[in-house]
Amino acid sequence: MDKQYDSKKVESKIYKLWEEGGFFNPDNLPAKGHGRPFCIIMPPPNANGSLHLGHAVFVTLEDIMTRYHRLKGEDTLWLPGADHAGFETQVVFEKELEKEGKTRFQFSRQELYSKIWDFTQSHKSGMENQLRQLGASCDWSREKFTLDPEIVKIVYQTFRQMYEDGLIYRGQRVISWCSYHQTSLSDLEVLYENRRDQLFYIKYPLADGSGYLIVATTRPETMLGDTAVAVNPDDQRYKNWVGRQVVLPIQNRKIPVVADEAVEKEFGTGAVKVTPAHDAVDFEISQRHNLEIIEVIGKDGKMTENAGQEFVGLDVSEVRQKVIEKLKEQGLVEKEESYEHSAAFCYKCKNIIEPLISEQWFVKIKPLAEKAVEAVKGGQVKFHPDFYEKIFFNWMEKIRDWNISRQIVWGIKIPVWYCNEAKTCYIISEKKPARCPQCGAAEFIEETDTFDTWFSSGQWPFATLLASGRSKSKIKNQKSKIPETTDDFERFYPTSVMETAWDILFFWVARMIMFGLYMTGEVPFKNVVLHGLICDKDRQKMSKSKGNVIDPLAVAEEYGADALRMSLVFGSSVSRDIPMSEDKIVAHRKFANKIWNAARFSLENLADFEPAGIEPKYTREDEWILQELKSATEKITGDLDNFQFHEAAQAAYHFFWHSFCDKCIENVKARIKKPSSDQDKKTAQYVLRKVLTDSLKLLHPFMPFITEEIYQQIPYHVKKALIVEDWPAGQ
Repeated sequence: MDKQYDSKKVESKIYKLWEEGGFFNPDNLPAKGHGRPFCIIMPPPNANGSLHLGHAVFVTLEDIMTRYHRLKGEDTLWLPGADHAGFETQVVFEKELEKEGKTRFQFSRQELYSKIWDFTQSHKSGMENQLRQLGASCDWSREKFTLDPEIVKIVYQTFRQMYEDGLIYRGQRVISWCSYHQTSLSDLEVLYENRRDQLFYIKYPLADGSGYLIVATTRPETMLGDTAVAVNPDDQRYKNWVGRQVVLPIQNRKIPVVADEAVEKEFGTGAVKVTPAHDAVDFEISQRHNLEIIEVIGKDGKMTENAGQEFVGLDVSEVRQKVIEKLKEQGLVEKEESYEHSAAFCYKCKNIIEPLISEQWFVKIKPLAEKAVEAVKGGQVKFHPDFYEKIFFNWMEKIRDWNISRQIVWGIKIPVWYCNEAKTCYIISEKKPARCPQCGAAEFIEETDTFDTWFSSGQWPFATLLASGRSKSKIKNQKSKIPETTDDFERFYPTSVMETAWDILFFWVARMIMFGLYMTGEVPFKNVVLHGLICDKDRQKMSKSKGNVIDPLAVAEEYGADALRMSLVFGSSVSRDIPMSEDKIVAHRKFANKIWNAARFSLENLADFEPAGIEPKYTREDEWILQELKSATEKITGDLDNFQFHEAAQAAYHFFWHSFCDKCIENVKARIKKPSSDQDKKTAQYVLRKVLTDSLKLLHPFMPFITEEIYQQIPYHVKKALIVEDWPAGQ
C-alpha cells in the first residue's frame, strides 16, 4: 500500500470496478437474505445544472441504506433518475438566452422546446457523473428521465383515468400568477415573506344612508372588483348588518353584506372586503354566496377595463396610490396603520404574485387526501422522525384543489384538444381526434399548457418501476387502475423508503402517496425519511451573498468523497438542519488517513498469514475486542435499521479509532513481532484480519471508496469486492 491515501487516485478507479462489475444491478446478485426486497427510488435531481450540497445529502443517505441492505444480502435496487423540472428549467434556460442577447419570444414553441431539450441532456450527463463522483451505487441500467416516452405514457394514463373518475376538471378558480413569467405557479414556486405594508381602514357607506361599515385591507386597489363585504356569523357586532347592502366606493355599486365562517373576527374591524377574482378565500366565499366575479387585474399585471377608465392599463402599485388619494378626497379613509403580514412572491423573479381568476385544469384533491391520511394513520406509511406525521395531517386537512396547468413550453403537454365549433367540448387524447363527439366537426385547437412538474413526479415510484421492467400480465390487485404490470413493479413495489428533504413533504411526498394509492391501490413506499437542510457551522442558511456556500464536488475533489459523506452524517441528526464547514470535512479526511494507516500496518503484519486451518486460542484482549466488535455491529445494525444514520456513523468511527486502533492494534503488534508461540502469532493475525475486515464492512456504507480499496488488498479476501460482502454478524 502507498504510504499516504490519495483519494484522487483511488475513487474513479474503484467506481469503475463497481460499475463494470455489475454490482449495482440486483439482477446480477442473487439475494442471500429473506423477506421483501429493498428498494429506493432516487428523488430525481433537476437536469439543468450541477449538484449542490443538498443533493450530496440525499446521495449519501440513500447510498448508505443501499450499501447496507446489499451487504445484508437483500435483493437491493436503488433506481436513479433525472427531472425535467418544467418551470425551473425554463427559467434557467431563459437566463442563458439573456447572456446571448436573446429571449424566448424569438423562437417558436417547437424551436424553444428543442433548445431546452439539448440544454437538459448536456447537463443531465454531467449531473450523472457527479452522482458517480459522490459514490452513488444506483443501478444505471434502470435510469429514468421524467420525459422518457414510457414515463409520459404512464402520466397520460393517470390523467385520463382521473378525468374519467371525475377527479380532474377544467374550471375557473383563483391561482397564483407570475405576471413576469406569464404562468401559474405551484405552491413550491411561491415564496412567502413577512413585510410591512399599510393597513387601510375604509368606509363603505350603507345603501340606505344610515352609516358606514369599515373594512380593513392592505390591497385597496382590488376593492374595484369587490362584490360583497363579509363578516363572521358569530360576530355579534355585525349581527344586524348581515343581509343589508353597502355602496362600493369609487365604483358606486351596491354590494351585499354576507356572513361567512372564513372571516377572522380578530383581523382589522372584523369586516372584510370580498374580491372573488383576486383572492382564493374570497373566491370560496363567492361560491357559497353566489357572488359576481369581477376581474380588475389582468395577466399582464395591469388593471383591466373593469377597474374603470381612469385606472385601466395602469400598474397595480400605481393604482393603489390613486385609489387611496381618491378615497381620502371623499373622506372614506378612517385611518391607516403599519401592518406586518405574509406576502407572496415568485421564487425566481421575486415579483409579487397576483392571485387571479383563471380557467385551468384542476385535481379534486380531497378524496385523494382522505385515503392518504387513512394510510398513514393505519401505519402503512411511517414517517421518520414521526413528528412529521402531525404536520402531514395538518396540511392534508387544509388542502385545496390543485392547479396542474402551467403556461410554459418545457414539460409534458396536457393531452387535450378543444373543438373549434363546440367551444365547451374537449377530448382527452395524445393525438388529434378525427371528429368531435358532440358536433362532428374536424377542426381542433391543441392545448398548449404543460403539466405542473409535481403532477408527473408525483407518479415517480410506480412509473419508474413500470417503465424499467418487462411487461407481464394484467395486474392482480383489484384496486389498481394500472392496465399492465412488469416484473420490476411486482418485485419492488411498494418500495421500502422514500428519503428526501423535509421541505418538500407536501409538494412531493404527499402527492406520491395520493397518486400511488389511487393508481396502484397500494402505498408507494413503506417509510418516509426526511432530512434537514444544510446550513453553515453557525447554523446560518447557506447563500452566495453570505459567501458560506460549499461546493460538494469541489470539496470531494480536494478532500475525497468519503470525507464529505462522513461529515454530512456525523455529529448531528439528519432530521434537523445539518451544519457544515470545511473544517468538519478536513477532520474526516484525517479519519480516512487514520483508516489507511491502520490498514497499512495490519496488511504489513498479515503478509505471511494464511487463514486455512487456523484454530485460534484467544487471549483476554482478543475476547474483549471481539465482544466490542459484536457490540458495535449490533449497535450500527440497529441504528441503520431505524434510520439513525448519525448514531451508526459515530459508532463505526469510535469503534475503529478507539477500540481497533488504540487497543487492538497495540495489543497484537507485540504478539506478531515477538510471539510467545506460533499459535499466539496466528491467533493475533486471525483477530487482526477479522477485526480489520469487519470494520471495513461496518464503515463501507459511509466511506465506500477507501474501504473498498483496502479490501482489494487484503490477502485471501472472500468476495470479488467489498460492496457485495456479507454484513458482519459479530463473533
